[in-house]
Amino acid sequence: MSIVLKKLSGSPYLSSTWPKDLLASVVVFLVALPLCLGIAIASGAPPMTGLITGIIGGIVVGWLAGSPLQVSGPAAGLVALVAEIITDYQMQGLGLILILAGLLQSLAGFLKLGQWFRAISPAVIQGMLAGIGVLIVGSQIHVMLDVTPESNGLTNILSIPQTVTKGLFPQENATHHWAALIGFISFAVITLWNLLPAKVKLIPASLMAVMAGVVIAQWVNLPIRYVELPGSILSALTLPTLHSVALLTDPQVWVWVLTIAIVASAETMLSVTAVDHMQDGPRAHYDKEMIAQGVGNTLCGLVGALPMTGVIVRSSANVHAGAQTRLSAILHGVWLLGLVSFFPHLLQLIPTASLAAILVYTGLRLVSISAIRRLWGIGKTEVLIYAVTLVMVVGTNLLEGVIAGSLVAILKLLYTLSDLTGKSVENADGSVNVYLKGSATFLSLPKLVTILEQQPQGRKLTIYIDELNYFDYSCLEALESLEHQYHLSGGVLSVEWQALRDKLPGKKQAYAKGAVSSHP
Repeated sequence: MSIVLKKLSGSPYLSSTWPKDLLASVVVFLVALPLCLGIAIASGAPPMTGLITGIIGGIVVGWLAGSPLQVSGPAAGLVALVAEIITDYQMQGLGLILILAGLLQSLAGFLKLGQWFRAISPAVIQGMLAGIGVLIVGSQIHVMLDVTPESNGLTNILSIPQTVTKGLFPQENATHHWAALIGFISFAVITLWNLLPAKVKLIPASLMAVMAGVVIAQWVNLPIRYVELPGSILSALTLPTLHSVALLTDPQVWVWVLTIAIVASAETMLSVTAVDHMQDGPRAHYDKEMIAQGVGNTLCGLVGALPMTGVIVRSSANVHAGAQTRLSAILHGVWLLGLVSFFPHLLQLIPTASLAAILVYTGLRLVSISAIRRLWGIGKTEVLIYAVTLVMVVGTNLLEGVIAGSLVAILKLLYTLSDLTGKSVENADGSVNVYLKGSATFLSLPKLVTILEQQPQGRKLTIYIDELNYFDYSCLEALESLEHQYHLSGGVLSVEWQALRDKLPGKKQAYAKGAVSSHP
């Protein structure tokens, strides 16, 4: 038995670490439970599907993970995507999409492409998360008042005043005001609990919010909506059918496959990086994590559950609770499995308004003011990329929002690569110094030629390149041509040729010019 546990934990010192992992697993379990339920309800899926994803994310992905302290499960960042897929293709269609997306993730891991999923502009990622947060808030405010949300994000946002009115002004035979009361109390509890000292916060705020909702709702016997679960976990499984396989001929299904694979992988890689920064243990293996996520999502698709990612909320709770090995993530999945197998009636006491309040709080946290400040400190164009992504995610869909933000980021890169300035200073002896600054690439070649051709002929021209951050071959050829022209006109052009060669891509080139010092 000890050999098995040692393999699970990935640590040769299991005897000294398992108590900490055990405690951490309980904390993560308490954090994951309400989120698994809430994310499923927000996605328009049966609540049990969120729990199944949490179980697979803990037991299976926890065993295989390349990041031992990361915890996987259903993610708030995929709510908008999943809700749209379920509306169009039902749960069986979602299962097929997940199977293919999971296989694509595993293939990317085997091809060692894990690191490439991190190559997305931070402004795009932050804008995507903020857009998702706005959509979550827009839909879950309705659920907090026992009002069924619309399938369109903008419609949900625009109809919030109408829904809030139902909660503030009770109508005959309506119970929206009671749901609003439970939702408000739950939101207040999770907000205030997070302001308490760290020792108190070892008990998750989301659990306290749910407990407050359950106690009040059961005490008063409120006629509001509660979590509905099937008789057993096996009855919640939805296996693929021939009808769902026929969806392979629909081009939009393949778009969803690619979207789920990319977005889920990007969220996971961000979470992996964050977890690495939180702890001093072994660093994550990104490709191994990609394979594990692919296996997890494939299994979720086979049994009709929700998609999963590495989730920073659960992972940070795991690290802060003192987890040492992957055993904590695995055990949290075991606790979820035990709860739904033996005590499902306890979950049916939870008001959906309490779960919605947790997601409203989560959605608001995704619109991070501190992230906007950091982007502003980097540059105003980063905030523009963020804003474009956010608006497009809310106004269209997640994929188009990410594409729009990425295009703006690419345009910014092209501008940076073409941004070249030159300052001319004429000395007392008639010689001229030109100070180049920026990137001298083929994109900025016209600017470079214009700057140099504007200088007087027949004199000594010294070009300083200290503030150039990049120099390519096209600009080198233009400079050599200009040197020849200066020689014919009786002038002298002085450049640090060796320094220029060092700025060229690859540095080892066939140019054999001698180094000529241009410094006085």
